[in-house]
Amino acid sequence: MKAAPALPDETIAVTVAEGEAGARLDKYLTDALAGKPEGNAAPHETPSRARIRQLIEEGHVALEGAGGAKPVAEPARRVKTGERWRVTLPAPAPAKPQGQAIPLEIVYEDQDLIVVMKPAGLVVHPAPGNPDMTLVNALVAHCGETLSGIGGERRPGIVHRLDKETSGLMVVAKSDRAHKGLSAQFAAHGRDGKLARAYTALTWGVPAKKRGTIDANIARSSHNRVKMATVKARVGEDGDDITGGRIAITHYAVKAEYAGGLVARVECRLETGRTHQIRVHMTAIGHPLLGDPTYGTGMKSRKTKLSVDAQIALERLGRQALHAHHLGFEHPVTGEKMSFDAELPADMRALVEELEG
Repeated sequence: MKAAPALPDETIAVTVAEGEAGARLDKYLTDALAGKPEGNAAPHETPSRARIRQLIEEGHVALEGAGGAKPVAEPARRVKTGERWRVTLPAPAPAKPQGQAIPLEIVYEDQDLIVVMKPAGLVVHPAPGNPDMTLVNALVAHCGETLSGIGGERRPGIVHRLDKETSGLMVVAKSDRAHKGLSAQFAAHGRDGKLARAYTALTWGVPAKKRGTIDANIARSSHNRVKMATVKARVGEDGDDITGGRIAITHYAVKAEYAGGLVARVECRLETGRTHQIRVHMTAIGHPLLGDPTYGTGMKSRKTKLSVDAQIALERLGRQALHAHHLGFEHPVTGEKMSFDAELPADMRALVEELEG
């Protein structure tokens, strides 16, 4: 794989080597740009495959030929030996979200990154239905123009997410170099030994196996577009998943049992990061989270078996009982091992106390 030095306009040229012919264009470019160009630094951003597909569809990828570079808009096109492709990486657009004075619980901060405690009820970034009053709005107000906004993202600095009603630790990039490094660690999901994430979940019932791994692809439910669901994996001839589902792996361990086994305190560690992953996976093995309005609706009869005080505490919780209590990563600039732990928030702690009592 040969790659030319990055040009000032952030255009990268790559040439298909003999052993790379036949690969899909989006996969080839993802691998090519993730490698180190000969004699020069890597591209300013390391695009994901989804980002590469977007660039192709938007006309930012062109095939060089005798008549010049011609844009190609087919991510599934197969590359051929000797083809020279040019990829234009648009400069980061100014962050559109406006800064808003929203209280932030800052756990750690330096010139490259910030670690915050996201409370339940706070959306991470602007989206339809939540145009403002999000964590990003709070970060823009706190960090100003230092917040990273790489690759045209409208979610400056964000390298991972927590659901609106999930509380816990999050790390946010303040510089492009930190964004690149953190994004790579979250893409690896800890397989390189750099990233560690652990969540505390309160589940209905105690899993038969006190420790285990849930390996089940996740896709949007065909019956309810608001929900995600596990699906059986099917692989196409080129190795791509053709179900629409994405590989999802959750490791869990039961830490405590409450109310005579009606409830378990479970620690979950992620090997992938899919939408609603823990909530979907625990539901798939018959143990949805307490308070989950999307996946735990069938547990009303169990709720009546709790003590009156525990039922009141669960009503006050008003959300899925899920908290990101541990976050560890390698500092993307200094290389220092960073590790943070957070106690349960008051609402989950109150529920646990009633379950214990």
